[in-house]
Amino acid sequence: MSLSDWLLLLILSTFFGGAFFFVVIAVDEIPPLTLALCRCGIAAAVLLAYVWAKGQSLPSDFAVWRGLVILALLNTVLPFTLIFWGQQHIPSGLAAILNATAPLFSILLAHFATADEKLTTRRALGVAVGFVGVVIVIGIDALWAVGLNVLAQLAVVAAAFCYAATGVYGRRFQRFPSAVIAASVLLLGGLMLIPIAGLVDRPWQLPAPSLAAVASTIGLAVVSTAFAFLIFFRLLARTGATNLQLVAFLIPVSAILLGVGFLGEVLEWRHFAGMALIATGLAIIDGRPERLLRRALLQEA
Repeated sequence: MSLSDWLLLLILSTFFGGAFFFVVIAVDEIPPLTLALCRCGIAAAVLLAYVWAKGQSLPSDFAVWRGLVILALLNTVLPFTLIFWGQQHIPSGLAAILNATAPLFSILLAHFATADEKLTTRRALGVAVGFVGVVIVIGIDALWAVGLNVLAQLAVVAAAFCYAATGVYGRRFQRFPSAVIAASVLLLGGLMLIPIAGLVDRPWQLPAPSLAAVASTIGLAVVSTAFAFLIFFRLLARTGATNLQLVAFLIPVSAILLGVGFLGEVLEWRHFAGMALIATGLAIIDGRPERLLRRALLQEA
C-alpha cells in the first residue's frame, strides 16, 4: 500500500467511525426509522447523481431488482434501524466496537454459503478469539440479566450479522458497477422505509429537529455513507480486499476518539479489553501478523 492508500484508509475509517458520532446527535431528536429513511434517501440521491454523471444506468432486469430488495433489507433497512435504536442506549464507541464483529460473522457465513471460502484452523481460531471479546464487551454478568443496555448491544451485533450476510449475498451482483448497486440498494431501502417510518414514527407529528440534528443527519448520509462508499470501492480496486480489511481495526478507534473527545462518553476497561480481543481475532483471520513474523524470521536467518 502506498502512502496515499494509507491516507485514504484513515479517511475512510474516520468517515465510517463518524457515522456513530453523527447518530448520537441525530437520534435524540429523530427516531431510528425516520433517521434510517433520511440516511438512505439523501445518500441515494448523491450516489444516483454520481452514477448518472459517470454515464452509468440502473439495472433493467426485474429479477435483478428482486434480488436487490433482499440486499437492501440486509444492508440498509435492518442494520441501520438496529444500530440507531441501539445507540439510543449505549455509547457510540461501544456500538462501533460491536459493529467490528461483522468480519467474524462473514467468515462463518462464507463457510456454509460459498464453495471457495471454507473455514480453516486459523480462521476458526480468529473467530473464537473475536467472539470471546464480544462476550467480554457485553459483560458475562449482564448476559444473565438481560436489560435494555444488553438488548441494545445485541441489536448492534445483529446489525453486524446483517452486514456480514450482505457481503456473502452481494457476491451475485459483482458484474454491476459498485456505485450502481449501492445507489440501487439505498434507493430501495428508502422506499421500503417510507411506510414503516410513517406508521411507527409518524415524523410529521414530531417537533422540528434542531440545526445540529439536521446537520448530523446530512453528515451521516453524505459523508459517512455516500462519500465513504466511493472511497471504499476506490481502495478495494487499488489495494484489494485483504488490505481493505484493515479498516475494521480503525473504525472503533475513530469512533471512540470522537465519542470521548466531543460527546463526553466514557467506556469501561472491559470494553477496551474486548476490543483488543476482537482486533486480535481479526488479525489472526487476516494473517498479516503471521506473515510479518515469517518475514522477520527469514531476514534474521
